[in-house]
Amino acid sequence: MTQNIPLIGVIGGMALGAVAAFAIVKIAKSRRISQFGMVALGLIVGYLQARISGAIIGAIFGWVFTWFVFWLATGKYRRRLPSYATPGQVLWHHTFVVICWAIFIFLITPIIVVMPLSFNAENFFTFTPAMLNFDPAGYSLKHYEDFFTNSDWQGAIKNSFAIAPVATLLSVSLGTLAAIGLSQPFVPFRRAIMAILISPMIMPLIISAAGMYFFYSRVGLQGTYLGVVLAHAALGIPFVIITVTATLVGFDHSLTRASASLGANPVKTFFRVQMPLILPGVIAGGLFAFITSFDEVVVVLFVGSAGQKTLPWQMFTGLREQISPTILAVATILVVLSILMLTTLEMLRRRSERLRGISPG
Repeated sequence: MTQNIPLIGVIGGMALGAVAAFAIVKIAKSRRISQFGMVALGLIVGYLQARISGAIIGAIFGWVFTWFVFWLATGKYRRRLPSYATPGQVLWHHTFVVICWAIFIFLITPIIVVMPLSFNAENFFTFTPAMLNFDPAGYSLKHYEDFFTNSDWQGAIKNSFAIAPVATLLSVSLGTLAAIGLSQPFVPFRRAIMAILISPMIMPLIISAAGMYFFYSRVGLQGTYLGVVLAHAALGIPFVIITVTATLVGFDHSLTRASASLGANPVKTFFRVQMPLILPGVIAGGLFAFITSFDEVVVVLFVGSAGQKTLPWQMFTGLREQISPTILAVATILVVLSILMLTTLEMLRRRSERLRGISPG
């Protein structure tokens, strides 16, 4: 019974908040005044319950409840829906939106939680009372300092940046050529070849890693830098093939024929005509290949050696052996880098659509 007390408290608090929001709206009649009153009430109640962190959560809940009440009272819930939509359709529309937001929050919350934990002044993987109270003494950059000064972490980051760019270059070169070749209508067994080339992305990673281990041990590449680079390139090629193939779908092949009719050889046609138009897809595939190589840990455990210990390998070791909170700082840095790369991918996608005339410039 005691385990249900927090849940009952949350439900009761939400119910009381809704009642208070409706009451303030009826009395104040103004959205701005009502929101100010509910935010103030949430601040006071939250501070009494859990100090600063509770005050922040209470203020957010107060603002949300007041917005929701006015959203219902003013009929804005039908603003973006057709006038002929039935109440059931309106309810389903907003239910679907809530489900989508719930899934988004479920997926993004573990990533968001890691970021403030990386500033923990203690060697814990949980929020301390000082952090929850926003006490400056509860926050520190020592885990970031350990990452930038510890020889093990610096060696791992150097290995990652020594392996990932080379593997990406191989993936982009081979994947782009394969995609261009498979886009030609006269190539026999195109679908079968495509299925074989993208199979490393579909195959369970542990099976690919085991197969690479047995193959590389026979040819003398197991435990070498070249072996790790080739293994990561094999994992990145499918991403390049898929992105470049998607870019070639809207490519006008009459441009290459026009270039050939003007005397340009195939190599010059590729670099002067075809490459500028498919470049966004090539770069996007290269970014995917780089992320795949940089974040990969299973294959490098099989085909690598202590001399090729990458950053994910070091993070895995930190979790298994020494439980180092520096992992949180590294994870935060990787999240920031991933966000920057995803932003770059979105910009490249929009540029590609403008070049192909899909969206207005």
